[in-house]
Amino acid sequence: MNPLPSQGKPALATPACRGRSVGPTRQRQPLGQMAGRQVGLPCCRPGLHTGRVVDTNEKLEAFLPTLRAARWVAVDTEADSLHAYPEKLCLVQLSTAAGDRLVDPLAGVDLRRLLEVLKGHDLIMHGADYDLRLLWRYHRFVPRSVFDTMIAARLLGQRQFSLGALAAHYLGVTLDKGMQKADWSRRPLTSRMEAYARNDTRYLKPLADRLADELAAKGRLAWHKEACARLSADCTHDLDADPNTVWRVKGSHLLSRQALAVLRELWFWREREALQANRPPFFVLPHTTLTRLAIAATESQPLDPLLPRRFSDRRRQRLQQAVARGLAVPPAQQPELLRPTGHRLTDGERRRLYELERRRDTRAAQLGLDPALIAPRATLVDLARDWQQHAPALMRWQQELLQP
Repeated sequence: MNPLPSQGKPALATPACRGRSVGPTRQRQPLGQMAGRQVGLPCCRPGLHTGRVVDTNEKLEAFLPTLRAARWVAVDTEADSLHAYPEKLCLVQLSTAAGDRLVDPLAGVDLRRLLEVLKGHDLIMHGADYDLRLLWRYHRFVPRSVFDTMIAARLLGQRQFSLGALAAHYLGVTLDKGMQKADWSRRPLTSRMEAYARNDTRYLKPLADRLADELAAKGRLAWHKEACARLSADCTHDLDADPNTVWRVKGSHLLSRQALAVLRELWFWREREALQANRPPFFVLPHTTLTRLAIAATESQPLDPLLPRRFSDRRRQRLQQAVARGLAVPPAQQPELLRPTGHRLTDGERRRLYELERRRDTRAAQLGLDPALIAPRATLVDLARDWQQHAPALMRWQQELLQP
């Protein structure tokens, strides 16, 4: 799961891959009572949810038959992206009707065996984008299908869609979310870390059941299936970084070409420092300091006042060398200023944009949805310019809601 979940997710990621509609007629395994009806709360057989950590290949082999036979599987992951660079997968959490398991990749467990079995299941996840990207990047894992409870909640109009908020709203369960920034490479895991990790998947099945019921009642299950398939497709391919933009941090658009040359050298210097120290780049220097250093260097201002006191002499020397390389870049080879490429809307395009916004906002109000889920404004601008070119990038249900 994303170590820093945000309520400010952009519009739903969007081409469908294999996905299964989770309808109200599928078989359930209700195990608890809530509000007078069965809601499938986790079973409470003694010892079922105690801290069972799979930390040897022998334990994994003993667990795999249970996983293969599972009718449903809830999955989450924990990484150490706030504490190491590059990040690494530190824990895989799994819940089935048979209970919860924590699989420890750092103990040398063969994850290929685990992931091969998971490929045969439809997975229940929450905010799956981070987890899917992590599993793809390091293990080339592609799920058969995903039921994402965060996407489901957003399609139902929920404005608070963190796992904690949804567990409280639908299941009456209060989750301890105090370990979100924990160092998940730490061993042994504390009892609180284990409890937190198990809770990230323990309630996903009953939550998914409740959400699926509401989606079905509102006729939005097909929307959810398409959105989850698009999410899976978007998260399971490599993104090639543009060497001309990857280093352009926030605020870089205000810099001169010479300052951009310095900033570029500083960014790559910081990457090397972060890798060597096995610490995230922001631990070395934040973006804002990089831009201030670039400006100071081109204005012949002292750099030391901008550096933290903890800087070692070695790191300080290498930073100064990076600045010198940036200042030595000939003017003809300095980075170009990025100019807006869009053209001004014509009168006809502005009218179409107004009509699209009005239609989107009306439908969003009728359905109780965040308008950006149907289409963010930047997408509406593209559609106003050329519907035929840009509409295919939308999901089918988004197109239908935007059409007159």
